[in-house]
Amino acid sequence: MNSNFPRTLSLLRKEKKISQRNAAKELGVSQAVLSHYENGVREPGLDFVAKAADFYHVTTDFLLGRTMSRDDFTIRAEDIPDISQNKDNVLSGDMSLLLNKKLLVNSCGLIFDLLGRADDRELISDTAMYLSNALYKIFRTLYCEKGVQEEEFFSVPQDVWSYLSDSEMKLCEMRIKKAIKKSDLPEITQEFLEREHPELLQSLLSVLQTVGKRLNEHI
Repeated sequence: MNSNFPRTLSLLRKEKKISQRNAAKELGVSQAVLSHYENGVREPGLDFVAKAADFYHVTTDFLLGRTMSRDDFTIRAEDIPDISQNKDNVLSGDMSLLLNKKLLVNSCGLIFDLLGRADDRELISDTAMYLSNALYKIFRTLYCEKGVQEEEFFSVPQDVWSYLSDSEMKLCEMRIKKAIKKSDLPEITQEFLEREHPELLQSLLSVLQTVGKRLNEHI
C-alpha cells in the first residue's frame, strides 16, 4: 500500500475535526486499530479503504495515493497523453508557441521536483490547484469569447467564477507559504539548482526574466 496512506488517513480525520475514537466508531473498527492504520503499523483491507473513502468523501484512489484528485473525476499519470512529439501537433508549426510551452513545462517540472523533496502531499496538491486555477481562468476566458453551450464545460456560474477562482488562488498561496515554512526543503540557491537541475534551470530563468521584465514595466 502507498506509504502516504497513513498520513492521508490521519489528515482527512483532522480536516473533518473528528476524534480518533469517534472516527473509529463510524468506520467500524476499534480506536487501537485505527491508530495502527494512521501510524502505518498495520495495513487495512480493501473493505476499510472503501468505507473510509465514503466517510471522508474522497476517492479510494486519493486515499491510496494514485491521484491528487479527491473527487470522482480522476485521471492517472499514465493516462495523460504527451503530444509534444506528435507530428500533427499544432504547436510544431509555430516556434514561438512551442518555445513558450517548453519553457512552462520545464519550469513546472523543476518546481514539482523541488516540492517532491518535502514529501508533503498537501503542499503538492495546493501548488497543483493554484496552477490549475490559472489554466481554468485562461480557458474559461477563451471559451466565454468564442465558445458555445458553456454549461457543458463549467459548473460555476458566470457572474462569480472569476472572483471565486482568484480567491481560491489566494488561499492556495497562503497554504503553500505556510507549508513551505514547516517543510524540510533544502536551501534553494543557484548553485543547488545548477547541480540538481542543469537541464531545466535555463527554462525557469527565462520565465523569471520575462515575467520580471513585464512586472517592472508597471513600476
